[in-house]
Amino acid sequence: MNMSSGISGRGWLNFLSVIPLVIALACALFSPAWAAEPKPEPKPSFEITTKMFDGTVLLDPQIQTDQALAANCVAEGKKWVEQYRSDAAKERKQPDAFIGGGWYVERSYDVRSVVGNRYVSIVRNDATMTGGAHPDLDLDTILWDRTAGKRISIRPFFNETADGGPTLQFLAASIIATVKIAKKARFDGDDSDTDWIKNIQPTLRKLGSVTLTPSTDAGKSSGLTFHYAATALGVHAEGGYVAFVPWEQLKPYLTPEGVAIFGGARPKGDDDDLE
Repeated sequence: MNMSSGISGRGWLNFLSVIPLVIALACALFSPAWAAEPKPEPKPSFEITTKMFDGTVLLDPQIQTDQALAANCVAEGKKWVEQYRSDAAKERKQPDAFIGGGWYVERSYDVRSVVGNRYVSIVRNDATMTGGAHPDLDLDTILWDRTAGKRISIRPFFNETADGGPTLQFLAASIIATVKIAKKARFDGDDSDTDWIKNIQPTLRKLGSVTLTPSTDAGKSSGLTFHYAATALGVHAEGGYVAFVPWEQLKPYLTPEGVAIFGGARPKGDDDDLE
């Protein structure tokens, strides 16, 4: 090999020796891990840790920026964790208690939508492990009115919300129809089990946990989403369900305030995030 011109033999050796380093740097610079680092886990807003009990309350960073909302959620979560800690202390006095390990409970608050910079919809997820084969999962929702500084229901958005009235009858029927489709899909067309329907009633307390659905129009909601935990409408193995009611179908029942907050369409993929 003629190396009389250009790089000398020793130069070639030096050049070849740095190639692995160059390749490594290139991989680091252009790898997905470098381009999009994973978000750090949120720090607990409240936590109790003992030898046989671990209880945690987690707040979405967006909630933490609202002092009144954050304080409200932490106060509720703290009370919930402390109740479980008290129950665990009582359980510990029983024979053979905690053979399978200690208790673990976690409550998280996640923002689903902010509408008109006033209404904040939050999904509250609970996971409790107090023995048994798997954790128990539950959820609820919160609708926070920033102007009033308190939790509210969807009542102000509708002309009437009487138990069994036309608004709640319509919503109950819409939810049941949507869940029927989802169940049929999950069970390969078998929709013979209808016992779950009795758990959806035309009252605000028994319709399901509701949020204002995000929208393609900024500051608007595209409708209502009703959320059901894994065991709310079936067995644990089924997983949870969601039922979306588009705002266009709500029009006949809305107050002027309700008309003002709705618009646009449900963002693509929103249902995927909820399964």
